[in-house]
Amino acid sequence: MQDTDTTALEAAAFRRLRQHLMVERPEVQNIDLMTLAGFCRNCLADWYREAAAERGLEMSRDEARTIVYGMPYPEFKARHQAEATPEQLAAFDASRRSP
Repeated sequence: MQDTDTTALEAAAFRRLRQHLMVERPEVQNIDLMTLAGFCRNCLADWYREAAAERGLEMSRDEARTIVYGMPYPEFKARHQAEATPEQLAAFDASRRSP
């Protein structure tokens, strides 16, 4: 496989993940993603911004979040994110302590 094919496939997989989190499962809370997978939508936005910076492109955190969330972060948060419960916070803390 050529590098261009690999890049295209990776980009398609990223777009599919973003679509899944934005449209198909927006109710999934970031804290649950962090607990189970060790990353969340904000991490994806940070990685996107870091990739832009590596290519000499300036991008704010808000711009990257809008790309990942499909809307401004405060709007997504108001529509879909709930305050973390004590149980979610405890599970997150426990996941950070485990190897």
